[in-house]
Amino acid sequence: MKQEEFEQAIRGLPFKESAFFESIGSTNDVIAEWASQGVKGLSIAAADEQTSGRGRSGRRWFTPPGSALAFSLLLDLAPSFDKAFLGRASGLGALAVNEALEKIVLQPEIKWPNDVLVDGKKVAGILPEAHWSGERLQALILGIGVNIAADSVPPANELNFPATSVEQSSGKKIEPGKLLRAILDGLVMWESRISQPSFIDAWQTKLAYLGKLVQLENADGPAVQAVIEGLAEDGGLKMRMRDGELRTFQAGEIQLRPLLTEK
Repeated sequence: MKQEEFEQAIRGLPFKESAFFESIGSTNDVIAEWASQGVKGLSIAAADEQTSGRGRSGRRWFTPPGSALAFSLLLDLAPSFDKAFLGRASGLGALAVNEALEKIVLQPEIKWPNDVLVDGKKVAGILPEAHWSGERLQALILGIGVNIAADSVPPANELNFPATSVEQSSGKKIEPGKLLRAILDGLVMWESRISQPSFIDAWQTKLAYLGKLVQLENADGPAVQAVIEGLAEDGGLKMRMRDGELRTFQAGEIQLRPLLTEK
């Protein structure tokens, strides 16, 4: 994406601060620096290339030039926002990306908590980062990466989950600026509703593997299997365990993997 495409994409949207970089380490780091300097209100930083982009658990996020959307937002949450709903932040980005991809006749799904899939392959990832000052939430940052061209898909030996790009999946040439605008329009709308039940309802209807048996992996024990029941009010994932117990997991506690065959 070029700077003029970025400027066109954000025109008329309520951003307090905005910046575009041809190349930067991480757009999340740019937003974090703004927040530390006292910037308030919805703000955006985007880059054509990230050299130190990151995903969940510190993994590298691959963003070569001219191939992907890479941007981060400083969210403007209402003073009444309940910090118990921080788990909804991943869904905010994923829902906006999902709905934008639907407009180009794809059928995306959200792999809880923060990945968007097309045909079972990852096409976008969301990285929320909360910054605190004691008990006070100082800033909530949302990093979003969308694979547009085939060059944005990492080499197979770097993948921990199958990946694809929007152009590969749709068979269409994508204009990055138009896709960015569609995502931002959805994000601005859903941010204003993030505390409402309609937000969870909309997110849940897009869930991948809903009602299906999946494998849960974590660093503290063996993998187990459970059925996805839906979303909790705080954005956690409700799972029906093999013994019938209904448990709720938070982002970072588990990783989901589909089963090749259901048992």
